[in-house]
Amino acid sequence: RLPNRKKHIDHTIRIDWSEMDLLGHVNNVQIMKYVQAARVNFWEMIGLYDIGEKSDIGVMVVSVSCQFKKPLFYPGEVRIKTSVSNIGTTSFRLVHYIYNDEDELCAEASDAEVLYDFSKNEKVAINLVLKNELLRWVK
Repeated sequence: RLPNRKKHIDHTIRIDWSEMDLLGHVNNVQIMKYVQAARVNFWEMIGLYDIGEKSDIGVMVVSVSCQFKKPLFYPGEVRIKTSVSNIGTTSFRLVHYIYNDEDELCAEASDAEVLYDFSKNEKVAINLVLKNELLRWVK
């Protein structure tokens, strides 16, 4: 592969009118759905999603947090920049920066994920191939 020059994966989502709340901005629960979409997109981009399709080993999200900075509005798009902020023996942490159409930071989210063997009900070590792929995206 060519060396990675940028340290994040971009994911753009169109804001739908149905995502608005009574105050006229995107509901905070919807922002967590944007983060989920960005997380799964990240897994797909690095090949992590394929591991779960081919074996009993997959990813388990164990923690999610979000700090809301500025409201999002319809119509518009949301751009999420996802990077790796930490890699442990069995887990890693993603950070997601959520921007509006005007490139203003509207929220910051992070999640911790554990590599997990679902047939044995236990955490497993991140192998060298996956670790090297995650390292490409360390912020």
